[in-house]
Amino acid sequence: MVSGIHLQPELAKAFEDMGFLELTDIQEKAIPLIQQGRDVIGQSQTGSGKTAAFGFPILEKVIHTHGLQTLILVPTRELCEQVTTEMRKFSKHKRMSITAVYGGVSINPQIHDLRHADIVVATPGRMLDHIQRGTAHLTKVKILVLDEADKMFEMGFIDDVKKIISQIPKERQTLLFSATISHQVQEIVKHYMRNPEKIKVQSYVEESKLAQHFYSVNSRDKFSLLVHILRHESPGLAIIFCATRNRVDVLSKNLYKQGINSLRIHGGLTQSRRKQAIEMFHGNKANILVASDVAARGLDIKNVSHIINYDIPKTSKEYIHRIGRTARAGTEGKVISLLSEQDHDNFRNVLEDRSLVIGQLKLPEFQRVPFFASQRSHFGPRGHGYQRHGSYSREGRSHRFGEQKRPYHPREERASHGSGERRGSYHSRRFR
Repeated sequence: MVSGIHLQPELAKAFEDMGFLELTDIQEKAIPLIQQGRDVIGQSQTGSGKTAAFGFPILEKVIHTHGLQTLILVPTRELCEQVTTEMRKFSKHKRMSITAVYGGVSINPQIHDLRHADIVVATPGRMLDHIQRGTAHLTKVKILVLDEADKMFEMGFIDDVKKIISQIPKERQTLLFSATISHQVQEIVKHYMRNPEKIKVQSYVEESKLAQHFYSVNSRDKFSLLVHILRHESPGLAIIFCATRNRVDVLSKNLYKQGINSLRIHGGLTQSRRKQAIEMFHGNKANILVASDVAARGLDIKNVSHIINYDIPKTSKEYIHRIGRTARAGTEGKVISLLSEQDHDNFRNVLEDRSLVIGQLKLPEFQRVPFFASQRSHFGPRGHGYQRHGSYSREGRSHRFGEQKRPYHPREERASHGSGERRGSYHSRRFR
C-alpha cells in the first residue's frame, strides 16, 4: 500500500525505488478512479506527477504478451521519450513491453517493436502512419490516454486523434490530461468519453516561493541584459525561452561567444540532437537550456531555479506553462521576463490573467556586449558557432538603461491605446 492506495507489490516497490515519499494531489485523486475503470479528465500543470497518476494503474491492468492494450498519445517527440522512460521505470519489477513511436527517426525499428508491444506511447502523426501502413493494430486497446491534450490540439493534431480513436474499440477506458480545457478538448470529451470524472488540482508550483519580475529594456540591449543576469544571478538550472527556432540558435551561439555554455532545443533539430541536449541538461553537464515552447512542452525537468522569458509568450496560458517548471516541492524559483518594444502586446495578453503578479525591476548598470544577429552562421562541432557579421551593440561601454531617451511607462502605453480600454492597460496593482 502506498499512502493509502493499494498497488500491486511489484509496482509499489518501483514507487519506493524511485524515491516517491508521498502521492501528489493528481495521483491521490486519479489512481483510485482509474483502478475502478472510470474515464477521467485530469486538469493539471506540468510537474504535477500525472504520468505516475495514469502510469501505475495502467500497468496493473495490462497483461504482458496479450497484444497492444494501451495507447498513450502525446504532442511532441520529447514528451514521447519522457513518458516512455517513466513507464519503463514504473514497470522495472513487472515484465512489460513499452514502445515509443514518433517521427523524425527510422520507422523500421518501430515496426519491429510494435509486433510485441503491450503499451505504446506515440505522437499522433507517426501513429496514424503506422495504422495506415498496417503495422499497428488497435483492436485490443482497452485504455486510451490523451496526454497534454490542449497542446496536442493547438498543434493541429485533433483530426489525427479522431482518426486514431475511430480504430479503437468503443468499449475502452479513456483518460485525458490537459492543463486547460479548451473548446477542442471539450469536443473530444463530449464525443469520445463516457461519464468522465473530472479532477482539477492546484498548480504544483509553490507561489509563495516563486518570484516573478520583468525588466523594461531597449531591444538592442536585451542580450547584454541577459548576459548580466546569467553572470550575476548564478542560476542553478535555467531555461531561457525564445519565440522562434532561429532565435534559439542565434541566442545560444551568442551566449557561447560570451563564455556561457548552453544547450538548445527546438523542433528543427534532429531527434538525436534534441535527446542529447535533454540528457545533458538532466545530467547537469550544462546549466542553461535555450528552448522554444513547442520543444519544451511537457518536459519535466527538476530543480530549475530560473525561467527567463527572452521573448514574452503570446498568452497567459503559455506563460503559466513556462513558469510551471520552477518553484516546485519546496524549492525557490524566479521568473524574469525581458520586455522590449515588440513585447508589449504579448505582455498585455499575459496580464489578462489577473491572478499573475509580476513586479517591475529597476534596470541595473551593466556592460554592453556584442550581439551577432546573423541567421546564416553555422554551429561548430560542439553545437556552437560564430560568424563575424550581423548587427551588434558596441562593446566595452557601461550604460545605465534607466537613462534611455524614452523609457517605457505603463501610463504612456495606456494613453496611446485610448482611455477606458482595459486591454490597452497594465494594471498597477500587479506591480508590487
